[in-house]
Amino acid sequence: MIRLDTITLTFPDGEEPITAVDHVSLTALPGTVTAITGPSGSGKSSLLAVAATLIRPDSGRVFIEEIDATQLKPAAAAELRRRSIGIIFQQSNLIASLTAREQLAVMNELGDRHSRRNRARVAARAGVLLDAVGLADQRDKRPHQLSGGQRQRVNIARALMNEPSVLLVDEPTSALDQDSGANIIDLILRLTDEMKTATLLVTHDLIHLPRMHDVVHLVDGNRVSSLTAAA
Repeated sequence: MIRLDTITLTFPDGEEPITAVDHVSLTALPGTVTAITGPSGSGKSSLLAVAATLIRPDSGRVFIEEIDATQLKPAAAAELRRRSIGIIFQQSNLIASLTAREQLAVMNELGDRHSRRNRARVAARAGVLLDAVGLADQRDKRPHQLSGGQRQRVNIARALMNEPSVLLVDEPTSALDQDSGANIIDLILRLTDEMKTATLLVTHDLIHLPRMHDVVHLVDGNRVSSLTAAA
């Protein structure tokens, strides 16, 4: 579970700070996808960065596995991210020289003092996830040999390598055509259910909102009751 409790985040801008997120609360339970939507500049990505413990809010609390992440020191917050949070960025950001399987396996090397002894387990986990996202037969291909949709599937599988309880997804369909984008949303919904992650999904693509378990609409950093309230 992830719970954001009255989050407020500001950024300096001359004499008056800009309020990016204004007293926003939400809860995502295991096995559910909560969409975060709103116009550009409404605070969606800022809220996701707070949820990821990448930015500390001015006020409010972020609970992940009942841990108040806003009270953690930077090293402890980094460990919480490594252990409990998977992040799917808008761009896949794959490493050009690595195969699909290696993109996943390299996650084992990041911050884990016991990475060598875990390599067999990690290789097996990578194989399971590539199969889960429909890329078992593409495991030895490098990014330039994959389509945009396939690269995004590798991106999703990579985010699940640490068996996170929380999955944070930023505009996963923005660089894809409509059919590929719909397939990625299908995949995120299915994996969320199968792996019981609490998923927050930032999206501009309103066509998929009826399929979400909950929808948070943001306008000027505020949560509003519906899209009509943004008019």
